[in-house]
Amino acid sequence: MNKILLIIKREYLSRVKKKSFILMTILGPILMVGIMIVPIWLSTQKTEKQKIEVIDESFLFTGLIPEKDIVHFDYPPITIQQARAGFFDTDYDAILWIPKNVLNGGQKGINLLYKEQLSNSAQQHIQYSISKMLYEVMLAKNNVNVNLIKDAKDKSTFTMITTQIDELGDEKKTNTGLYMGIGLVAAIMIYIFIFMYGVQVMRGVMEEKTSRIVEVILSSVKPFQLMMGKIVGVALVGLTQFLLWVILSTTLYSVAVATIFKDIDIKQIQAKEEVIKIGENLDFENMGKIEEPNEMTKLWNDFKGVDMPYITLCFLFYFLAGYLMYSAMFAAIGAAVDSEADTNQFMLPITIPLIFSFGIAQTVMQDPNGSLAVWFSMIPLTSPVVMMVRLPFDCVSGTELAMSMASLVLGFLFTTWLAARIYRTGILMYGKKVSWKELAKWLFYKG
Repeated sequence: MNKILLIIKREYLSRVKKKSFILMTILGPILMVGIMIVPIWLSTQKTEKQKIEVIDESFLFTGLIPEKDIVHFDYPPITIQQARAGFFDTDYDAILWIPKNVLNGGQKGINLLYKEQLSNSAQQHIQYSISKMLYEVMLAKNNVNVNLIKDAKDKSTFTMITTQIDELGDEKKTNTGLYMGIGLVAAIMIYIFIFMYGVQVMRGVMEEKTSRIVEVILSSVKPFQLMMGKIVGVALVGLTQFLLWVILSTTLYSVAVATIFKDIDIKQIQAKEEVIKIGENLDFENMGKIEEPNEMTKLWNDFKGVDMPYITLCFLFYFLAGYLMYSAMFAAIGAAVDSEADTNQFMLPITIPLIFSFGIAQTVMQDPNGSLAVWFSMIPLTSPVVMMVRLPFDCVSGTELAMSMASLVLGFLFTTWLAARIYRTGILMYGKKVSWKELAKWLFYKG
């Protein structure tokens, strides 16, 4: 046991002291927080207000197109010919030309003439506003009460509240979209970590084998001890990096929110477009009012209702157990071959179950209680990914979780036994192209 601990210590310290480990440990949280913070920060930056000269030959929209922080409209009493002739002598960024026959199909001829490309948000605002107003003007022109239609739309629109009821009758509100997001992120992280650190084990074994250092090491320890020491050592490296990422990401995010967004209400960053009302039978008093959405508030409240400590503990188990199982097979591959080019024929069959489990994640999210989801969350080769997709939905019973964990542990023990049989023979074999038939023979060698 002491020899295994020495190997674990050697593997752990040699890897955490590498510049690549330190660099990725620092850059990883910065990139993750940047992905979350930068889009929000950019959405809060005020762009330069663009001035639009509106030539409204229909006189239906004059003075009524809603303004925003990013766009301002002027309605000079001139023709389109005059506007175009003096365009570059003004400070206008664009001309919005609405033809006289706009209600008779002329809307196809609405033109936006600009000196330089307008911002995408400004163009979307103009297009949305004109389209909305044309729709309501057309209804008003035919004596249709637009307010009545709007009221009917508002009253017929509803939010589906999903509630889970347990055997005791207790209710718990759920958010399927949030659970899908959490499950998918957890599955992706396990998928990446298993591949990344499993390949590190394989390459480490290959380096020691090709450099003949392993011959010196095996004079003091058994092949199984060496293999287990390398696997556990790299696992601790991965666990250390993951925990550091969580701590640093949480710290950086908290600092960013407390400094960059201290004067900004993040819940109100995304405002709904104004509902423009126009026509004889419309309510002009409420024109231009903005209805602030509360989706982010609702999402945050739903997130607080998720049992994250439970999911985190399960994540750590499936990450470690899944890694240990797959890394044992990666170690066997590294011991069987002499170069990385020879690993392809052995890696693909081993990684197919992991790739397949990630491929069916979408199906599992659609039906986390289905037979497909339940069975693949029990099979050791696929359970690390599939079970993490199911767990946020709170549909996994204690019995199912215990069976899945037990089968994964048994799968790890079995694959480790197989890998050790291959490892003890292959680690000292050089210059021979190994086939699957040869690997099968190694499993039954005595000694």
